[in-house]
Amino acid sequence: MTTRFTLGNGLRVVVGHDPTTAMAAVNILYNVGARDEDPSSTGLAHLFEHLMFGGSRNIPSFDAAIERAGGVNNAWTSNDFTCFHDIAPAVNLETLLWLESDRMLELAFSEKSLEVQRNVVIEEFKQVCLNKPYGDLSHRLRSMLYSVHPYRYPTIGRAIEDIEGVTMERVKEFFFSHYAPNNAVLAVAGSVGPERVRELVEKWFSDIPRREIAPRRYPAEPPRTEASYSEMEGRVPQIALFVAYPMCGQADPDFPAFDLLTDVLANGNASRMYRRLVMPGDLFSTADASVAGSEEPGYLLLSGRLLQSGADAEKRAFDALERQIAAIAADGVGERELQRAFNRFVSTDTFSNIDLATRASTLALDEMHGETRADVMARYRAVTPDDIRRVAAALRFPARIAYRPLSE
Repeated sequence: MTTRFTLGNGLRVVVGHDPTTAMAAVNILYNVGARDEDPSSTGLAHLFEHLMFGGSRNIPSFDAAIERAGGVNNAWTSNDFTCFHDIAPAVNLETLLWLESDRMLELAFSEKSLEVQRNVVIEEFKQVCLNKPYGDLSHRLRSMLYSVHPYRYPTIGRAIEDIEGVTMERVKEFFFSHYAPNNAVLAVAGSVGPERVRELVEKWFSDIPRREIAPRRYPAEPPRTEASYSEMEGRVPQIALFVAYPMCGQADPDFPAFDLLTDVLANGNASRMYRRLVMPGDLFSTADASVAGSEEPGYLLLSGRLLQSGADAEKRAFDALERQIAAIAADGVGERELQRAFNRFVSTDTFSNIDLATRASTLALDEMHGETRADVMARYRAVTPDDIRRVAAALRFPARIAYRPLSE
């Protein structure tokens, strides 16, 4: 059973009651992400996620308090949202809500915490972007797909220098401009009933004041009018090719069709790319397709790792990847093929939401989008073979990247 209510300060709350578990999961989703950063302070949203664990007005150590309650916690940042999630025995739900309410109210804003978390994020930048194979791909790919929109920078930031330059003044401005009850969704899943959840949420969150949320004033990305190509080298095990096509954002009616298109292409051993590109064993060792599930226009990404090297092999591989899109644009897909993709989507969604923390996250995201899980399923169920063919035909002007091992 799912229950919804909104506090007087604008905090939207959704409760998923599950009497079969002894646990409770709390998820707070803030409508702020990397797209809300000043271009001179890229990476601030992700750094701020880390700062939220550095102490709040009344709680010097968030982790110590949640561990005493037998709980665990984590967080993530995307270009669009920032999420904090906790899980603990249901008898300690009030502790989770107390902790989250205090850091929504105000952080400690400690210079020491800023310096510690800045160093943590810089090390993460080095690990993910500089030392991980293909880790800097996102920087290059986004710079090719976006020229003015803030999606042109990865969530982790444009460069280490931007993270080093973040000041306490900028941190405080970011908090009071975006972290507020009227800019968030709180989801609770577990064995605590909706009446008790409402009582606790009102106790800990109702006195937090509304805040003036900074308006989004960044420019819209102009439509692409030509394809682009780039080459990269790094400490990678084999040549990898990437083809990214601009596509719509999540709220667009065509988003489910693009998502199911990637499942037709690359979800499972019965998918087209596995059967046509990987199984022959002569050119590709792996091949994949995915969508960037962003709120604003994103991209559909095809990728593959090659068994051969050289200009001729790369050309044949790029042609083979793009031919998968062209074939569907020309000939469409069959009813059974689409049904198989939809069934995989449903099964993946169902099994992932067995996990209580994932269920709370799903409740929060759906509420942020103004829909229910039933609405989402209905959107996907309504996709037809003609929709798949039509969206495939709309994919144009890709960004292509050939990423090769370092030359000897």
